[in-house]
Amino acid sequence: MERHTIAPRPDWQQIVEQQGVIYPLTRHPDDSLRPYWDESAYYSFSLPEVEALEETVAELHAMCLAAAGHLVEHDRLAELGITDPRVVRAVTEAWHRRVELPSIYGRFDLRYDGTGPAKLLEYNADTPTSLVEAASAQWFWMEDRFPGADQWNSLHERLVHAWRAQAKLLPPGVPLHFAHSSADELGEDLMTVAYLKETAEQAGLDTDWLTMEEIGWDTLSGRFVDNRLRFIRAIFKLYPWEWLTTDSFGGHVLDTLDNGGGTGSTLWIEPAWKMLLSNKALLAILWELYPDHPNLLPAHLDGPRDLADTTGYVAKPLLGREGDGVTLHPPGSPAPPEPEDLCCYQALAPLPAFDGNHVVLGAWVVDGEPAGLGIRESSGLITDSYARFVPHVIL
Repeated sequence: MERHTIAPRPDWQQIVEQQGVIYPLTRHPDDSLRPYWDESAYYSFSLPEVEALEETVAELHAMCLAAAGHLVEHDRLAELGITDPRVVRAVTEAWHRRVELPSIYGRFDLRYDGTGPAKLLEYNADTPTSLVEAASAQWFWMEDRFPGADQWNSLHERLVHAWRAQAKLLPPGVPLHFAHSSADELGEDLMTVAYLKETAEQAGLDTDWLTMEEIGWDTLSGRFVDNRLRFIRAIFKLYPWEWLTTDSFGGHVLDTLDNGGGTGSTLWIEPAWKMLLSNKALLAILWELYPDHPNLLPAHLDGPRDLADTTGYVAKPLLGREGDGVTLHPPGSPAPPEPEDLCCYQALAPLPAFDGNHVVLGAWVVDGEPAGLGIRESSGLITDSYARFVPHVIL
């Protein structure tokens, strides 16, 4: 794994915008605009490195599924902050019926510097973004800059195959709706959903789309309807389950939830059991079940324990996104105030720095299989909304 500098293509911004990355710049607190898509650098990997990372991702995914099963079987959802009996019931039923429910993708965030085993930082298995740049823009960048090279990137083909393979789980004769929130000002959620919709269409599915805010409720029939007043029978939502179940229409979601049993009216993708994997508490459950595993960092739910004096620790809100609420505590630092939200306390393993840039690998899983890589760089140790996406090649 090496970082290289390279001159960006002359019309890079226009090129990536045409490829779906309509958010190539990020506005920073000083009101400056700086590249989010950053092709002034790239990372190179050897084929054996990528093959080893693929094996790691496959093993981590299997371990996460085993941990999810453990949480359900031992009635431990309260440790994830899932205490509403109706939500517990929905998640539990979805887990038991998971083979009947479409589940498309997720993204592992890994710490890796090319010299030791990759370490799991978190698993976003419900609403991961940075998909368009990983699947599309960096592939075309490679074809422009390194024709004949390769990339860890079978995302597009695997997504199309996943929709085609799971089409039999969808209600027949109705469109599959795709939805994102209109609160997305940058367009990242919009383009992620648009890209997934395109892959579903390439798989032969009939699709339509709308925003989450446009979803209506027909009080007479007790069904969700779209902006053309058609029943929404199946929908992919780029919208976290913890929001979906607590919004004003959350009760309707739970009342009409189709968990594969054919008794509900709306099938949501990703399914409710993904709440078990996108919760940071999963990190502590994994450490409990697989102590000292080479791809895991020590993690606890009841406090940092000995991490406070040994490695230091990171306090992560169980449901935070893009680094929100994450705090770093080096060894021996004063004890912080009690956090307002439930947290997972994970051993501090600072992100490796390449030319002063702190790097996290986003390893994608599609239909349960390793599918590709996206790399983000940040100036600080927390990968937040100001991080940059940098392409990669296999040399």
